[in-house]
Amino acid sequence: MKFAYITHPDCVRHEMGPHHPECPDRVTVIDNRLRASGLLDFAATHEAPAATFEQLDRAHAHTHVLEVQALAPHQGYAAIDPDTRMNPYTWNAALRAAGAAVLAAELVHSGSATRVFCNVRPPGHHATLSAAMGFCFFNNIAVGMRHALDALSVARVALIDFDVHHGNGSEDIVAGDDRILMLSTFQSPLYPYSGEAPSADNLVNVALPPYSDGAALRAAVLERWLPALNDFQPQMLFISAGFDAHVEDGISQLRWRDDDYAWVTRELVTVANHHAQGRIVSVLEGGYAIGALARSVERHVRELMGI
Repeated sequence: MKFAYITHPDCVRHEMGPHHPECPDRVTVIDNRLRASGLLDFAATHEAPAATFEQLDRAHAHTHVLEVQALAPHQGYAAIDPDTRMNPYTWNAALRAAGAAVLAAELVHSGSATRVFCNVRPPGHHATLSAAMGFCFFNNIAVGMRHALDALSVARVALIDFDVHHGNGSEDIVAGDDRILMLSTFQSPLYPYSGEAPSADNLVNVALPPYSDGAALRAAVLERWLPALNDFQPQMLFISAGFDAHVEDGISQLRWRDDDYAWVTRELVTVANHHAQGRIVSVLEGGYAIGALARSVERHVRELMGI
């Protein structure tokens, strides 16, 4: 099994102001943890390329791409919404984050890697077809999936989103695309206050009430996700890997622990091995308690690597 790791220095240059939870340290602590653990000694490391307009347009309205480019400031900050801002490096970081998912899809499709983890930011799963929001500018995972489907001729892909927030942007982009099965868990009620009723038949949404623990995650996976995945038989799995449902993360009230992230990853690896030649692309989404984030990503990567 060949594992690849994708990141880029531009992902640390993007920042949205002092004390913002979606901070550059998120990428840095993950990188430090994976290097200190020795896991990256067994990985092929790549710098994320910048996504092209053609690649972005597969998941977004072209006007949206142009609007984000036009908003990029030469100095200071440009506000997208009350929680989302651009600095002079955000445009390049957003291109790299989306480009990482494109490269990851190409690596697993070609057989150069079996599984890939993309340690990138800004995150993506709140970015809709035509709007940036919720710390997100481009929908990285959707850009990678559509590249696999439209440019690499993969027939069926699954998107698994275990971030604590509903991936409203991903749902907006993939709803009704019968080449994609999207499965998600998220706390409800919680930002962006959507997702309880899926908008299309290719979506399996499992809304969890506040203070749900790992047992609720496991029930969702065993009772809802796995039957749908086995029926769909995806040829490639894409993971929106958010770690903000952790009990130590103050952004939500779910109570998952490090072991829960290892368990769900292990279950997804089993599905990938059975249906998709083991092929998984995982892209970082949320996770704002820095220590818990680093530990949980290490457990996630260990399971992806089979170590």
